[in-house]
Amino acid sequence: MITFMFLISIIIKNIDKSKKLRIMTPMAKQAQAPVVITDVMAKYIDMVKLSRSEHTARAYKNALQTFRDVLKEKWLEPESTPIEKLTEDLISPLAAYLKVFAPATEQLYLQAVKGFYEYVDSERLADINQARVHILIRQRSRRTGIRFPQFPMDDIERLLAQVENVENLALPGGDEELANLNLRAYRDRAFLLTLADTGFRVHEACKLRRGDIDWNEQRAIVIGKGDKQAVVRFTSRALQAIKDYLSLRTALDGNSGKQLTSLPLFARHDKGAGKKVKAMTPATGRNIVQERVAQFLGMDMAGKITPHSFRHYFVTSVLRGSGNLKLAQELARHSNIQVTQRYTHLSNDELDKAYYEIFEKKSKQS
Repeated sequence: MITFMFLISIIIKNIDKSKKLRIMTPMAKQAQAPVVITDVMAKYIDMVKLSRSEHTARAYKNALQTFRDVLKEKWLEPESTPIEKLTEDLISPLAAYLKVFAPATEQLYLQAVKGFYEYVDSERLADINQARVHILIRQRSRRTGIRFPQFPMDDIERLLAQVENVENLALPGGDEELANLNLRAYRDRAFLLTLADTGFRVHEACKLRRGDIDWNEQRAIVIGKGDKQAVVRFTSRALQAIKDYLSLRTALDGNSGKQLTSLPLFARHDKGAGKKVKAMTPATGRNIVQERVAQFLGMDMAGKITPHSFRHYFVTSVLRGSGNLKLAQELARHSNIQVTQRYTHLSNDELDKAYYEIFEKKSKQS
């Protein structure tokens, strides 16, 4: 009898414990703060930074900032709205909001937001109908038309002619300030010739390390757009300009305490860098182009020639020199040959000449 009563007391105690557990579990869930939209956006951007380029991560961050503006217009404060409230219905007002942007920017921002929806769905943070997201984007977005690259080729050639002669950039003198100015002059010369003769994107050129270049083969193996490995060839004049620049950096690089191969190919030479060898940023690259264009071509040209103008110049030079579209695609590292085809259009001067040869010359002979 005593044993039987003892067993009953154990069962009652266990039942009481299980009741407490059942009561406590919902209370613990209620105490947990909801995950809000901005928190998930931040985690998504962190993931993009790990898998994509810095340039892409920055563009996606801007896209989500625009999406936040749209959410606020729809009375959904991203800082306080739980992620469960995110629905595919928000794609339509976003697409309408993006109509004030260029079609290419609209496509990029919608691509970024589509990736955000996929991230939310994959993390099971909200019930998202991915098929509907894709349909809404396809129905409401504009298609980007084919635009011919516009850049002043003759002006770029004038600039390169000036830059190639280092005496036009360097300054005489031996004090520390002038030494830094000379370093910048030799660096700018090497940087501009490299952009023109290789087709590098500005962020790719800024990421180059001394060890990336095979001096004998006159090329470098780099990780370019889309995280793809590629071989980039260098001209003799670009390599010579780089060698001239690096020879002036001998003492600076030697005192860095790092292996030469790990040091940036193009370094900063400003007060912020001091005696350290720090890699240039794309912003520095853009500033170099703007300063040298203003110096040699005038202030009115400073906004018309950008680092990407040199890439246009490179592709056009390859096509004019070879007439081989596939060769131009491979050297420019275009994944889609339609991008390269934009450069095959004839210039107005060439059209005028052909028109004259066909019609004007014929009428004069008759």
